[in-house]
Amino acid sequence: MVQVSSPDPLSVARRAEHMVKRLFPWTFFWGSARTVEGLFAAAGIVINGPNPWDIKIHNDRFYGRLLAQGSLGLGESYMDGDWDCEALDQFFDRVISSRLGAKIGLTFPLAFLILGAKLRNRQSTRRAKQVADVHYDLSVDIFEATFDKRLTGSCGYWKDAQTLDEAQEAKLDLICRKIGLREGHTVLDIGCGWGSFIGFAAERYGADCAGVTVSSVQVDYINRHYPNMGLRPHLMDYRAYVGPKVDRLVSVGMFEHVGSKNYRTYFERAHDYLKDDGLFLLHTIVENERYPAIDAWQDKYIFPNGDLPSVGEVASAVEGLFVIEDWHNFGPYYDNTLMAWNANFQSHRAEMQAKHGERFCRMWEYYLLQNAAAFRCRYISVGQFVLSPNGVREGYQAVR
Repeated sequence: MVQVSSPDPLSVARRAEHMVKRLFPWTFFWGSARTVEGLFAAAGIVINGPNPWDIKIHNDRFYGRLLAQGSLGLGESYMDGDWDCEALDQFFDRVISSRLGAKIGLTFPLAFLILGAKLRNRQSTRRAKQVADVHYDLSVDIFEATFDKRLTGSCGYWKDAQTLDEAQEAKLDLICRKIGLREGHTVLDIGCGWGSFIGFAAERYGADCAGVTVSSVQVDYINRHYPNMGLRPHLMDYRAYVGPKVDRLVSVGMFEHVGSKNYRTYFERAHDYLKDDGLFLLHTIVENERYPAIDAWQDKYIFPNGDLPSVGEVASAVEGLFVIEDWHNFGPYYDNTLMAWNANFQSHRAEMQAKHGERFCRMWEYYLLQNAAAFRCRYISVGQFVLSPNGVREGYQAVR
């Protein structure tokens, strides 16, 4: 018996759109252009206008791509050079603040992303490495051109800092102070990245540090850059780790990859890893409203299977496992961090373009500046939870 697969609705829709374009090209273009101009006008953006946040259109296919594919079409058309903007961060500040995506409505890429998040576990153990394949296993020179000297791929703490290096060291030290780190403490870092925290904790505090990551590039980087510090990076999903209970547990910028279907499992494993009198610091981006998936463009090009938690989701997931001792929101500092990352990248852009191509460079700056705007307008935030298995009996003293 021959099985005939049903057509992909997204492909059918695209074919229908292309047919309309061929039959009625002028009607399609002018209708799309007028619609997009109206949407942008509501956000204070003028097509081919004089302001740094106004966009310049180089290819009229931009209008149809935006309306048909929403954020995915907007990002891909930028990568393809269909449009430019002098100040992408200011453009996105206006786009996000005006909820332009909601006004465009449910596009096929977004619908399929949401449906996939509802019907399956997009962050299963089998799929865990996909984010490394797309993002974390990129050539290290990209991150060296973007991040601080320690390659700290998360928000810095700018309270008293003037430079990116200062802000990242302040953040790493803040974590150590919040968990009362002392010499000889055993520490496990869930999602240890390029080793910035475990390297700092071992170097400055004399801690005995291990970490887990799904990126082989990150494990290799840690082993090469911290050869004599006893760091133990493990290439594995956090659910696969087996080891003795530790004094302190840390996770910085990794929880965004866990997924709401796995939050309870994540905290159950964290509880298993930590001693009864230990402390767990969770550093994560949070969203203001519960949503099953991230931006469709970022899901495809930057963080596949990403899912930002809300504060409420974290609170629900830790019930019966941890006491929330402290929650510290410093969301605006990610705007500072991302703008500093972009400034670093732009200073190396010619080199990056020669090595990785213009389309990659446009993707990277789009990613950095889109996110800077999202934090700037407080659409999303970042901060740190301090959790204890049984509560700090004398009361936890918050550190800032």
